Amino acid sequence: MKTANLAIVFTDIKGFTERTSRQTLEENQRLLQVHDALLSPLFKAFGGRIIKSIGDAFLVTFESPTQAVLSGIAIQDRLWHHNRELLEDDQLHVRVAVNVGEVRVEANDIFGEPVNIAARVEGITEADEVYFTEAVYLSMNKAEVPSQEVGAFELKGIPGKIRVFRVPRAPYRVLAPTPDAVLPSPEEVSSLPPYGNLALARVDSSLDLGQRAAAVGQGAVAVGQRAAAGAVAVGQRAAVVGAVVGQRASVLGKQARTATDALWARAYAKLPASITSRVSSAVAGWGVCAVLLLAVLVGGGVLVNGGGPAMRAIRDVEGATGAEKVERVSEAKRLIRQEDSDQRYLNGRLEEAQGNPGAAVVYYAQAVRKDSSRRAESRLISLLKHEQCGVRSSAAEAVANLRLESARGALESLADAGGPNDGASGGFLGLGTCDSKKAAQSALKRLAAN
Repeated sequence: MKTANLAIVFTDIKGFTERTSRQTLEENQRLLQVHDALLSPLFKAFGGRIIKSIGDAFLVTFESPTQAVLSGIAIQDRLWHHNRELLEDDQLHVRVAVNVGEVRVEANDIFGEPVNIAARVEGITEADEVYFTEAVYLSMNKAEVPSQEVGAFELKGIPGKIRVFRVPRAPYRVLAPTPDAVLPSPEEVSSLPPYGNLALARVDSSLDLGQRAAAVGQGAVAVGQRAAAGAVAVGQRAAVVGAVVGQRASVLGKQARTATDALWARAYAKLPASITSRVSSAVAGWGVCAVLLLAVLVGGGVLVNGGGPAMRAIRDVEGATGAEKVERVSEAKRLIRQEDSDQRYLNGRLEEAQGNPGAAVVYYAQAVRKDSSRRAESRLISLLKHEQCGVRSSAAEAVANLRLESARGALESLADAGGPNDGASGGFLGLGTCDSKKAAQSALKRLAAN
């Protein structure tokens, strides 16, 4: 018999049973997928091991009680950021309870009174809160985790009373203001995450620096290759465009000129005001081909709506870490809310930029279903080649639910060859094993049946 002294974390979703009773099975599955995509990476970032997940509940162990509580704080702030973009009925509110003690470890499960106490404390924890026992309080690093006593409770099946603590809401220090200090307004306070990103800001710093440096190096090589390929492609496209324009002009005459004029008008209207004067002089000097080539070069293609402030802000998130990343995510969300269309698609791109491809799958599926977004459809199909087995499996399920015939080729490739980590532990919600190859085969069968 193996025993270990571990911190035990229990989480569950507020009102889950009531919510699932009024939702379809597909909606319930999407809810759990989002829940898993939001929580699982944070457990792992703080060194947690997911023992099991039953419905909306997670059981996770940590070697460090401090890390266990920090993971709960990060989860609550991450959900706060997530919920800001949703209607109240679509939001996720979770309880987090932590205990520590010696448990019996058997295969993929743990047993003992510390587990029972953690489960009982979770039962009295309020939504959006992190509660922990006196045992955690005495063993954790108090300089890293603020605490406040809730009280002593008699818990069912547990002898004696258990003292319970909570993580208080930010700010944690109240300093006497100077006479000319400006205190934050209630609106400003309400716009901050409940725990001030105390733990969430640490997530990126927990990544291995060597891997990050390697990734940067690979990214630089890839950028160089894409730049070289792009230069060749632009030259080829320019030559083709020139030839096509010449042929059409000779055959179609005035009709070709009219179509070109309309093309120019649309391109010109989308160019920034700062360069329209240069465009005019270019047109005068070079003619139609200059306009078409300029449409290819400016902004990655003026005639294709692939950029914009929100998309640029999302790209900025990818290279940020810590507090800077939190600020850039907030700015990206603000710009996304200002978009007239494709907000779901952009939210999916933002989730990817934050390293949450599982949550992105859900947004892309919603964008395809509700917005008929072709960009979301293309992105969803591309995730069938993702390096994570769980993401590929979720994408396969999503394209099958959406009946996307355009995904058939990618599904067939995945069903034939599979992908990295197929057969490893970590299937849906951490149960069993993950097999994206089998998920793709199942999706193809569903497509054939439609």
